[in-house]
Amino acid sequence: MVPAGQVALSLTARFGAQSSPINGGLTWRVYAAKTEKSGGYRMIREDKSASPTIVLPAGNYIVHVGFGLANAVKPVTLRGATVREEFDLPAGGLRIEGRVGDARIPSAQISFDVFKGSQFEPGDRRPIAEHVASGAVVVVPEGTYYIVSNYGDANSVVRSDIRVQAGKLTDVVVNHRAAIITLKLVNEKGGEALANTAWSVLTPGGDVIKESIGAFPRVVLAEGEYRAIARNDGTVFEREFTVVPGVDGDVEVLAR
Repeated sequence: MVPAGQVALSLTARFGAQSSPINGGLTWRVYAAKTEKSGGYRMIREDKSASPTIVLPAGNYIVHVGFGLANAVKPVTLRGATVREEFDLPAGGLRIEGRVGDARIPSAQISFDVFKGSQFEPGDRRPIAEHVASGAVVVVPEGTYYIVSNYGDANSVVRSDIRVQAGKLTDVVVNHRAAIITLKLVNEKGGEALANTAWSVLTPGGDVIKESIGAFPRVVLAEGEYRAIARNDGTVFEREFTVVPGVDGDVEVLAR
């Protein structure tokens, strides 16, 4: 029974006209229709049920529903005993993972940033989702996006344009042409790595890709040619090396 002067507002949301009601992950907010002196709208009720029924005094309201990064809003007038409102959320899920060849990159070693639009569109943009973990599902409005995939913290970066459709889960596999390299400064081949060594990894053109300190630092590097420079006890040693995709290994620099 709905008390006199009150109206039951029944709410549901779908990904589109042909889809079933969304059964979880929604956040509903009901606001007063008139702005306050501050210019904002006063929130009256919040509910995280899939299909809530909210009893409110008769009148005008603004209802907002959010699911991940997708949302919808519309004005609602409450009259009578019950009002049913259905919201369309033209959104889909995006799930990303990274690979080198056929091998899946562990989630701790890779992360993704998601941007609205194509990577080829002009202008600077902020990511709509940062540091997304491998295998996590991000809900976004239907449309075109581009992904920046960062494997490690050096130069293995891949950009990919993708299209997300409403009501569908889009699985994206980003392939990196890279390898994990362990650097060692040794007195002889196969010898013990020398501690307190400062490292720089450079491109053939002299651009610094990665700097670190330690006996055997590990670095993820994109396919290509490099030069490793080791500084130890006031002396500098160096060696050129090549990174082959998927071929992890040691790069030894002889201290002589």
